[in-house]
Amino acid sequence: MKKILKLALVATAAIAALGAQAQDYPAKDKTVTLVVPFTAGGPTDRVARDLAEALRKPLGANVVVDNTAGAGSSIGAARVARATPDGYTLLLNHIGMSTMPALYRKLSFSVPNDFEYLGMVNDVPMTLIARPNIPANNMKELTAWIGQNKGKINLGNAGLGAASHLCGLMFQNAMQVEMTTVPYKGTAPAITDLIGGQIDLLCDQTTNTTSQIEGKKVKAFAVTTSKRLTTPALKDLPTLAESGLKNFEVTIWHGLYAPKGTPADVTKKINDALKVGLKDPDFIKKQEALGAVVVTDKRVEPAEHKKFVQAEIDKWGAVIKAAGTYAD
Repeated sequence: MKKILKLALVATAAIAALGAQAQDYPAKDKTVTLVVPFTAGGPTDRVARDLAEALRKPLGANVVVDNTAGAGSSIGAARVARATPDGYTLLLNHIGMSTMPALYRKLSFSVPNDFEYLGMVNDVPMTLIARPNIPANNMKELTAWIGQNKGKINLGNAGLGAASHLCGLMFQNAMQVEMTTVPYKGTAPAITDLIGGQIDLLCDQTTNTTSQIEGKKVKAFAVTTSKRLTTPALKDLPTLAESGLKNFEVTIWHGLYAPKGTPADVTKKINDALKVGLKDPDFIKKQEALGAVVVTDKRVEPAEHKKFVQAEIDKWGAVIKAAGTYAD
């Protein structure tokens, strides 16, 4: 009986501690770490740093970005999955959350089961760009050039599982042309080599390509959305669908996550802060400048966020399996 009573007291104390923790979150002397599973300076890192600032005031705590890159975002995601579920370690990840289950057949964590879903942040279109001296000036000319150079075309990407890799897979499938893929350790070196003419093509996020297009350092041919974009630098670009690649649509989204088991009161505070942050005029302005669209629909709710990611897992799983490309 004494043993049972002792266990009950321990359980009661643990519950009380969790309740106090949730009530006091975030503590004034603690910092919230936002883990970005990619290198500094890349497109997701830029979104994260804007979001960290947008969350600071409504959350009432300093939010710092910590880059834990590698293995198609799985290293950073694993770090957060293993972190103490107290709301002080969060993850910002993109479409990689939906591709890891197919790309990595031996993940150390479960995307659907080892995270608390906190809400979507933005949708980022992608652009098809090329080296500045490519002998084509529109999609019709580029399509003809690709047809004339089968077996000679280099298509860069930011590494296996990166957004640029996934978009590249779809582009090759849609064009029915196999290209030599050149993986890099991040988007920055891929862009550098594209500008220098070492590779021919790259499909990457507007958060990373808009400034290069504005500066005329690369040639831009199309966007991957269902409709044309309104961003000044991109508004004249056709969609790949209207260029003849029917049903070609790739949007790179970003979502916010916490370790599984984070108290409900804490996740609600984070979600409340996220909703305020997404309406911050400065944050919206910064995202628009990058060609990103801030989420305003129901996916900002945790349950809808999780539902959306599961649908994306199903979608990309089929693409990856069809390509037969795995990371392990």
